[in-house]
Amino acid sequence: MNIYFACSITGGREFESAYQTIVAALLADGHEIPTSHLAQAEAMDGERALSPQDVYERDVNWIRNCDVLIAEVSVPSHGVGYEIAYALQLGKPVLCISMEGRKVSKMITGNSAPNLIITTYRSVDEAIASAKNFLQGNLHL
Repeated sequence: MNIYFACSITGGREFESAYQTIVAALLADGHEIPTSHLAQAEAMDGERALSPQDVYERDVNWIRNCDVLIAEVSVPSHGVGYEIAYALQLGKPVLCISMEGRKVSKMITGNSAPNLIITTYRSVDEAIASAKNFLQGNLHL
């Protein structure tokens, strides 16, 4: 499955190790994740070389071509919010996961889109399990 994994880049990297572990688990299952490099510590280095227009065009193209979008939303991010809305507008299934106890924007938690699932996790293993269940259709829209 082609997965667009969305995570905070400029908004903060507090959950970078979680991003990396989630992405690694999904890649190990054979999924394609064009944004996998954004989970890595070097993500900022590569992104600095691109113009805002280049990033926008690349990312919306990836979203158009993905099967689903999975967003780790523990850290507020304008870009991730935009990516979620864009994917929902296209009718893509979207999973938003966040560390339990983190405040998530009411623009996300209040969204009743039928193709949006929002869940929390206490450990990265729980986040991975939620992502896998979502991909297998066991977390229902």
